[in-house]
Amino acid sequence: MTAWTEHLARMGATLDETARSIAFASPADEARATETATIAVPLLHLGTIRSQGPDSAAFLHNLVSNDVKHMEADTAAWNSFNSPKGRMIASFLVWTEEGGHALALSADILPAFLKKFSMYVLRSKVKLADASAEVALIGLAGPQAVAIAQAAGAALPAEDMRQAVSAAGVRCIRLGAQRLVLAVATDAAPALFDALVAAGALRAGTAAWQLGMIRAGLALVTAPTQEEFVAQMLNYELIGGVDFHKGCYPGQEIVARTQYLGKLKKRTYRLALPAGSTAAPGTDVYAPDFGEQSAGKLVNVAPTADGGVEALAVIQSSSAEAGEIRVGAPDGPRADLLDLPYALA
Repeated sequence: MTAWTEHLARMGATLDETARSIAFASPADEARATETATIAVPLLHLGTIRSQGPDSAAFLHNLVSNDVKHMEADTAAWNSFNSPKGRMIASFLVWTEEGGHALALSADILPAFLKKFSMYVLRSKVKLADASAEVALIGLAGPQAVAIAQAAGAALPAEDMRQAVSAAGVRCIRLGAQRLVLAVATDAAPALFDALVAAGALRAGTAAWQLGMIRAGLALVTAPTQEEFVAQMLNYELIGGVDFHKGCYPGQEIVARTQYLGKLKKRTYRLALPAGSTAAPGTDVYAPDFGEQSAGKLVNVAPTADGGVEALAVIQSSSAEAGEIRVGAPDGPRADLLDLPYALA
């Protein structure tokens, strides 16, 4: 354990270092908190990579799906790194820093991703490093997120997908009006977390944050779903994670062909499973029009206040439109389709 996680344990957190998750209460109670309070969540399931050097922007720009070269100093963006076949190896949030950039992605894929990414450095004047031990990420979500962050000393950006850094070094990235990510030096994380709680935030864990991200329609690639999906299948172009006007990058031809030739047959949908259900990322989903054949996969899952599960799932659009989705087997639990906060194009 680190000083940061030891502090959380003293506050009553249950830590699962293998699963890289944290909880302060029961899954149902934490899910309920997302609906009634503003929550502060240590984002232990995410890791951070730093890209430093004069070639950082050009290096990243040539490898990922979104424009990095023209990112302004106060911006952040969703992005992805893809296989030559256009399948997402990683999805991440990228932001500019002094001297380079930072990438926040699922911690379970970070080591292998960093090793693969580093193979492209060659003569580029850029240094890649795992900064997860140096940077603590804290999520803040709920109706009072902005007021609580300000009360804790954070500087607030005025627009979504912008960032601001306070005099104390707290970086605040605004994902939405009620959803912020705070990045701070790990040794300063305990004091910041305490300040957020003192300002009115409710301590919550990984599942609560994931539930909010599911409801926001923001998918995260993890180990069970690597190289399963083209970016548009995760609705990445709808959330600003793909630039179709930039130059080539691994998988670009497939991503562009999917966009312009109308070959996209799968999309990410939001599902609800009834009380008592269990599910995991990578689980197959089924529909009558595909019979015994999988019609898609679960991407991210989280428990709900009623003992059920909500999930983001990539599903054949024809199956989703028909409305009968089963999880785990053709006769498995039936899932209800729920709304997303954006329209599927």
